Amino acid sequence: MTTFAASSDRPAERLMSTSVLVIGTGGAGLRASIELAERGVQVLAVGKRRAHDAHTTLAAGGINAALGTMDPEDSWQQHAADTLRESYFLADPAIVEVVAKAAARGIEDLERWGMPFAREADGRISQRFFGAHKYRRTCYAGDYTGLEIQRTLMRRARELDVPIIDTVYITRLLVSDGRIFGAYGFDIVDGSPIVIHADAVILAAGGHTRIWRNTSSRRDENTGDSFRLAALAGGRIRDAELVQFHPSGILEPADAAGTLVSEAARGEGGILRNALGERFMERYDPERMELSTRDRIALASYTEISEGRGTTNGGVFLDVSHLPREQILAKLPRVYRTLIDLQMLDITEQPIEIAPTAHYSMGGVWVRPEDHGTGVDGLYAIGEASSGLHGANRLGGNSLIELLVYGRITGADAAGYVSGLTSVRRDPAAVAEARAEMQHLLTADGAAGRSTESPRRLQRALRDIMTEHAGVVRSDAGLRAGLAKLDALEERVAKVTAHPDIAGFDDLAHAFDLYGSMLAARATLECAIERRETRGCHNRSDYPEQDAALRGNFLWSPAGGVEFAPLPEAPESFRGLASDELDDSVAGKLVE
Repeated sequence: MTTFAASSDRPAERLMSTSVLVIGTGGAGLRASIELAERGVQVLAVGKRRAHDAHTTLAAGGINAALGTMDPEDSWQQHAADTLRESYFLADPAIVEVVAKAAARGIEDLERWGMPFAREADGRISQRFFGAHKYRRTCYAGDYTGLEIQRTLMRRARELDVPIIDTVYITRLLVSDGRIFGAYGFDIVDGSPIVIHADAVILAAGGHTRIWRNTSSRRDENTGDSFRLAALAGGRIRDAELVQFHPSGILEPADAAGTLVSEAARGEGGILRNALGERFMERYDPERMELSTRDRIALASYTEISEGRGTTNGGVFLDVSHLPREQILAKLPRVYRTLIDLQMLDITEQPIEIAPTAHYSMGGVWVRPEDHGTGVDGLYAIGEASSGLHGANRLGGNSLIELLVYGRITGADAAGYVSGLTSVRRDPAAVAEARAEMQHLLTADGAAGRSTESPRRLQRALRDIMTEHAGVVRSDAGLRAGLAKLDALEERVAKVTAHPDIAGFDDLAHAFDLYGSMLAARATLECAIERRETRGCHNRSDYPEQDAALRGNFLWSPAGGVEFAPLPEAPESFRGLASDELDDSVAGKLVE
């Protein structure tokens, strides 16, 4: 590692080198890193938050694979069909096929590395129903599945001596003649600028759900980093408008707004009521009631609130207090503890105030089905940073298996790519541009007419815009009003300065979070305007019907704007199954 001289008031710029750089230390990034290490390829994984607390740890429900241990008639073809149908036929059939076929191997990998799956008495991995699955195919570890997967992958990475630095914020990818040669960033603790030379980069830095006011993401994750890094490097964003809103996020306290109340609360018998005390799901899905799907319950709650039957805080009530206390403590321990900790609310006695919350980016960086390459040589995207599997509604339990499947495939392809390179060209101008961008943010107040605008304040303003104009229900007028407000906000963002202090360089990180969020917001608004239909998570009040002509993806880039790409038909192996009617009965099934 080379260190360049520092100026009088800034740390020295550090130079690091690796064959493959992985950006993101959650499940996707770790699985790719493990694959590279097992193949003997030099890898470095970096992230901006502690690896042991990556977003993957929050995934509770489970991970899908058609193992057939509980229901022998299950198959990868049925898994693929369920995924395609639940996507409202906007998923890429080729990506769906890859994930469904390789899911069992993903479970085998975890099992081999010591994942503590729940098991039946005879030792078989337990599998349970999830919403919109025809058979029981969701493996789990209590309601801590994501946490246990993260622990398992961290343990395997340590066994392989994978270097992980989880205090590095990547601000730019370095590209020369359409080919990746590294990345630029800084250390959040000491502010050291960092140049990382890498022959390939795997982007696994999450989605963009933090750009809404209520979100299940923590404040420093899913801020659109992946969108910005890929787009500025020459990649494209697919389906930015397709965002899953979870129906039950808490509203208070403000800094925890959007924290999820597990859907197990409804699965155990929780009841949804509006401020008038009415059990409102009778109006929207009288057969399934509270066991309806995420998109339907989120839309129902939104409608109740928007039509004036919500609470004064803009929510509805989820009530489990009629259930036996012992059942709540046994089946909903995390929910009980969370509400006591955050609100001093005893859910065995009082209802929970909730509202729809931005939960999962189903769109993301455009990738090829075979290897998740982005079209930029040497750049890959995986996990929630990528797109193509989920379409307009994510099948519960698919996000975790996607990490395992494409983490392995992309790691293998990246290993072959870097091994086959015969020359690498590094462009000093690309490094200089990234360096200047960071130095610009650290310029003293008042220079060139700049203000003391706080990145955090502008982040809040952006979230207000997206919540008001691109929430659960959208319209052309609302989306265009949102774009106009975004244009005005851009002028303020141009004047942002960062103010590091003795506690670290978090303020600089917030500024780059803001940059990523602004780009992701523009992609979302512009794509949402073009999708003139209602399909899955995307509800247009001015276009309430689904349009067969829009069965395809909207692709966005900073220079090219929005273009439409029709989707091919699914292969015969699961096309017919995807068209079959699904049994919507709730007997014996959990919700999503």
